[in-house]
Amino acid sequence: MAFRLALRLLMIGLSVQVCFAGEDLITTAKERNGEIIPYVLNYSNLFPRYVLILFPGGSGIVDPHIVDGKLVYRAKNNFLLRARSYFVDDEFVTVATDSTQAEERIQAVIGDLKERFPMARIYLIGTSKGTFDTMKLAEYLSDKVAGEIHTSSLQGISSFNAKKYANRHLVVHHRNDTCQATPFSAAQGSHERYGNDFIAMEGGISVGDPCEAFAHHGYNGIEKETVYAIKKWIRQGG
Repeated sequence: MAFRLALRLLMIGLSVQVCFAGEDLITTAKERNGEIIPYVLNYSNLFPRYVLILFPGGSGIVDPHIVDGKLVYRAKNNFLLRARSYFVDDEFVTVATDSTQAEERIQAVIGDLKERFPMARIYLIGTSKGTFDTMKLAEYLSDKVAGEIHTSSLQGISSFNAKKYANRHLVVHHRNDTCQATPFSAAQGSHERYGNDFIAMEGGISVGDPCEAFAHHGYNGIEKETVYAIKKWIRQGG
């Protein structure tokens, strides 16, 4: 059984590398019109239990492509992309792609991932401006993925009732996030008002613009602790 699945993965284009956090550009996800939705796959195991789709903040653009034989992409300093080494292990793989609220686009990625990892549970994780898209997609994805994680969420999280969806949702926020667009009070309020699962982070250091990746807004200095808290919550869902 394991041999047949490994062979199937090879046939649909996933290169096999025996290393920690292998990195590949995947171009097999396509919309109905044939448009390719590229994504960066990071993995250490071909048989993960969980697949995490990462929606970065800022412009939300990853734009992975090959230049002179090398994989290049944007948003590497973003919290989610910066912290991938803590996400990826024998149970988890990550997928970095452009943030979107287009249902067809995200469905193309999900469909491709289900072909590659038919036994894995898929979660969507957004941070900062990326949570605008995770919230917008929540109704559509309610019965299509195992859950969503909203980190350093925009103000709109205060009126986001995750309990009305069929899948799991988690809100994560730093207590000292002073970005005006992502107040801690909004994230905490969503928990108090609707009972949304909630993790409040503390510690680390804040450098520069409070809305940028190396402030508390981006969990600077506590990337590992933040990721491990998220992974613990995911595992609790089975």
